Amino acid sequence: MWTMMKSIILILFTLSSIRAENWPQWRGPAGNGTSSEKNLPIKWGATQNITWKVPMAAWSGSTPIVWNDHIFLNSAAGGERMSGFHRGKNPAQQSEELSLWCLDRRTGRICWKRSLGGGNRQLQKQNMSSPSPVTDGYRVWALTGTGIVKCFDFQGNEQWSRDIQADYGKFGLGWGYASSPLLYSKTLFVQVLHGQNTDEPSYLLGIDATNGQTKWIVERPTDAIAESPDSYTTPTIFRYQGKIEIIVTGGDYVTGHDPRTGMELWRGGGLNPNKAGNYRIVASPLVSADMVYVSTRKNPFQAFQIGRDTPKVLWKTAKGPDVPTPVTDGKYLYILRDNGVLFCFKARSGELIWGPERVRPGIYSASPVLADGKLYVTSEDGVTSVVEAGVEFRLLAENELEGYTLASPAISNGQIFIRTEKFLYCIGQLRTAS
Repeated sequence: MWTMMKSIILILFTLSSIRAENWPQWRGPAGNGTSSEKNLPIKWGATQNITWKVPMAAWSGSTPIVWNDHIFLNSAAGGERMSGFHRGKNPAQQSEELSLWCLDRRTGRICWKRSLGGGNRQLQKQNMSSPSPVTDGYRVWALTGTGIVKCFDFQGNEQWSRDIQADYGKFGLGWGYASSPLLYSKTLFVQVLHGQNTDEPSYLLGIDATNGQTKWIVERPTDAIAESPDSYTTPTIFRYQGKIEIIVTGGDYVTGHDPRTGMELWRGGGLNPNKAGNYRIVASPLVSADMVYVSTRKNPFQAFQIGRDTPKVLWKTAKGPDVPTPVTDGKYLYILRDNGVLFCFKARSGELIWGPERVRPGIYSASPVLADGKLYVTSEDGVTSVVEAGVEFRLLAENELEGYTLASPAISNGQIFIRTEKFLYCIGQLRTAS
């Protein structure tokens, strides 16, 4: 009888775990913008289906991350409100505080704020709070565009602090540093791919997540020119048939690295076939099975098959995105372009299933997320369109919230979290106990 009861408890626990997920990093639990949760909200508005909202100090590209009852986000204090792509023409117009916030996910109450230093400034759309934090459920790591990295426990006690620029030189990106850190096997991976405003080499840095010490640093060479060495992407993990690699894109190449040493294992090209000087990369690499999908500045978007010494391009398209990172469920791949045009491809073959299809016209910088058979895509105007995923394009809802929006949505325990310039919104009801 006890054996049967233990089996039932295990099954119930497993089913609960499948239904309810944390969102521990920018692209969610799998690092690819997908969630396995079901029965998520489809419709909401200023007074509909909003559980709570918390005022934000300014806009940010930093996505909220969620672990059980905790929400963490980077924040920049103040900042002049502008509109559209041309906000922030003056790169030195402000110098204000950067901080990490911890909120209670049930109520939105701010539990604590911790300083990440000063030196905030505005460069085009972004400010120095752009990188998203990452957590393992016990600690949280925050990185800023000024190069400060700090580790805190969940009570807000600082564990260690680093200044990457002080250690390895000034960042030389044209529009400010924005890559989020990647956490794997007690190592924090930080990429610095730059060149427009520096002659210093690009590099990949492995930091011991427990004490902040450098494990290794490796140069990542490139022959990209002018602005093209600059990369605003976030590295991701490739797991396939026992292989584990760190995938990095930028500087006209995609590379795979050994997570233990940072050593480059392979390199794929063709991202900038004409060696243009304006091919900085913003959209991050996307991994599914033995495939790595790599964006450039719209064209070409390439699907690499890896897991061998030489990566192979299986397909490519000129319909790629500039800023939003695509998403895939392994069967279909969805590309959201910056003007709100969507495409659906077969992930393996590149066969076009549908598109171009348009959601609400606007500029789209947030990356789409895929959950419960639906795409959630959010414009800079704060409008989230919900689109049915699969072989037919069907617009299910358009949901408006107040405030300029750069951050991608986060999903956890039946709720959707959307950060605008004005508020962090919690949408829907908490489904399971955390």
